Amino acid sequence: MERRFKLLNEKDIREKGEYVLYWMQGSQRTRYNHCLEYGILKANEMKKPLIVVFNLVDGYPDANERHYAFMVQGLKDVKQALADRKIEFYMLHGDMIENIVRASEEASLLVCDKGYMNIQKKWRFEISSKVNCQAVEIDTNLVVPVEAASEKEEYAARTIREKIKRQLDEFLYDFEEVKYSVNKGYKGKFCFYEDNLNKSLNNIDKGLENMKLNKSVSKSSFFYGGEKKARERLDEFIENRLDGYGEKNSDPGEDNVSKLSPYLHFGNISPVEIALELLKVKNELNRESIEDFLEELIIRRELSHNFIYYNDRYDKWEGITYGWAYETMEKHLKDKRENLYSMKKLENGETHDIYWNAAQKEMVVTGFMHGYMRMYWCKKILEWSKTPKEAYERTIYFNNKYFIDGRDPNSYTGAAWCFGKHDRAWKEREIFGKIRYMNFEGLRRKFDMDKYLKRIEEL
Repeated sequence: MERRFKLLNEKDIREKGEYVLYWMQGSQRTRYNHCLEYGILKANEMKKPLIVVFNLVDGYPDANERHYAFMVQGLKDVKQALADRKIEFYMLHGDMIENIVRASEEASLLVCDKGYMNIQKKWRFEISSKVNCQAVEIDTNLVVPVEAASEKEEYAARTIREKIKRQLDEFLYDFEEVKYSVNKGYKGKFCFYEDNLNKSLNNIDKGLENMKLNKSVSKSSFFYGGEKKARERLDEFIENRLDGYGEKNSDPGEDNVSKLSPYLHFGNISPVEIALELLKVKNELNRESIEDFLEELIIRRELSHNFIYYNDRYDKWEGITYGWAYETMEKHLKDKRENLYSMKKLENGETHDIYWNAAQKEMVVTGFMHGYMRMYWCKKILEWSKTPKEAYERTIYFNNKYFIDGRDPNSYTGAAWCFGKHDRAWKEREIFGKIRYMNFEGLRRKFDMDKYLKRIEEL
């Protein structure tokens, strides 16, 4: 655990404090949660109660009702699982910095999960500088912690792969949950008293009505948040889709994907748990399929976190890709574009490309899109926009608005990949220059796209 955590300030643990506080944000689960287990260890050691808090903010960047609904569904699982272990859980509502600092007033120790994105790093920096106790950040959402994997932004998967692989034995291990042995609660003057927000976990829809939310996108009826659903998805994937994954996962018609990304986004399930479950069946199923999946879960996913963590311009057009990529796109700015679509046409899926329209529909309706189609979808936006910059901004807009797993390292990196990030230069062609190209005929030649269209139409 030692290399997973990092001191955020130079303050001491307050022996006279009344409780240990775990501020949960990105790791919304109780299983394989290093922050929770560390909090329990310290609470037991100091014989002080552990309190877990989650703070809801009304205006999280680009989040809407779809994202909040999925998140609050998962927090219901968290509250119940913590109650089963006799640990108090409270939901707060309002300004993140103000509420967590206030929550820490009588704490001996503040524990929080790792923040990779700019707003998360900002919150942790400001909170840790204002609290009057030691603040510890623990990287529990990656197999190999981001700072252990590399100390710099990596160029591609090939430059980070061996750095991660040689550390897997250190970080990829099972562990038993620590028994919480503190029998006393905390009854002092506190901001966590049960209120309507906490009770709203029993009636999620009603609870969301009381928040100031962007309601432009309604919740998905295809995905329900939480640890329980995440584990069900994992078990179903191993049982029915894992064998042959390496052969079928690229085929949109087969739909042979795990659909775990929304749950990884909200920390409902740990990549450590997923990897360990796959390794249990490594000798029973197609070894190549498991290795292909672990490459995506660990190497590719951790490469995306590396990009976000070490590049604070990950969401700005000027900071997402390489010099050669910008140069080649600039060179082809004046190329004729046969099809230019407005945002309205794109959002409604009203293009000449039936496969792109189907992918757009899958995203808008479900909050998810098959991984191969995500690449194709983004490449076409580049082809159908006036400039690459406009294409990138459109991609991020749709990505953040509709995907349940949008607004995170994987999604920002996936968008940047379409503009050359973590890729190489290819044969030069119009509009794309040396950026990797994908086309309609290629999809039809490789896959049974009629099967994909039929599946989407059934939505």
